[in-house]
Amino acid sequence: MIRLEHVSKSYVKEGLPALNDVSLEINAGDFAFIVGDSGSGKSTLIKLLLKELEPTAGTITINGKKLNKIRRRQIPKFRRDIGVVFQDFRLLKDRNIYQNVAFAQQVIGESSRNIRKNVPKILSQVGLAAKYRAYPRQLSGGEQQRVAIARALINRPRILLADEPTGNLDVKNAWEIMELLDEINQNGTTVVVVTHNLEIVRAMNKRVIQMQKGVVRDDGADWDDGSPLYRSGEASSYGSDYFGEQPGFSGEEGAADDFFGGRPFYTQSGRQNGDGGGDED
Repeated sequence: MIRLEHVSKSYVKEGLPALNDVSLEINAGDFAFIVGDSGSGKSTLIKLLLKELEPTAGTITINGKKLNKIRRRQIPKFRRDIGVVFQDFRLLKDRNIYQNVAFAQQVIGESSRNIRKNVPKILSQVGLAAKYRAYPRQLSGGEQQRVAIARALINRPRILLADEPTGNLDVKNAWEIMELLDEINQNGTTVVVVTHNLEIVRAMNKRVIQMQKGVVRDDGADWDDGSPLYRSGEASSYGSDYFGEQPGFSGEEGAADDFFGGRPFYTQSGRQNGDGGGDED
């Protein structure tokens, strides 16, 4: 499903690479967390999986396709098999919930008839069928993230990437979002969650890929960072300590269209990441 073979990524010729000879495999139906401190390579890894960036060395294969063989005009089609959920939701503020989710189907040319059938179904799955006319400003943070998940799933991707999906949420909403992601995974979707929140990781007992200075330090379901907060066999204190904050996203339509249209959507110091700069996370 996702395979990296000796992948490295350097932004500059001198200095440590953002990723350094990383090899890993995430199979179909897996649920995996990617954790690590700022600068560990998590953001670079996600951008490589989305073909936002090209590796300096190595091979990335997703759903049987080698990414170095995919041409620019083929990127939108490639991304239809990958749903993405962001920390800051990235909803269109001037459109209601139904329209936000429908937008993901409109940009791939889905028929109006199918959109009218598919959108209510996916909104029902995330528990928002009754709020389809509401606008993002009328929803809680947890509800907005549910809309973002619905939008990510509407085109039935085989992989769901969630980049800090609970980072802007309170404890209750964060737990509900993680339960929803777990349910999505149990229905067959491969789920990869990038997070700084180790409390979530300890509570859910899933596979954990730990990044450190551009390499995979640890990879396994029995991961333990040595913290006294949690040990196998003890009751989890999940939800007791939360969250850092990061700047929000403007939610403009052009930015949402960047992903579905195949253009870069992560930015750094006012530039697209393909133009240079180091790893943020």
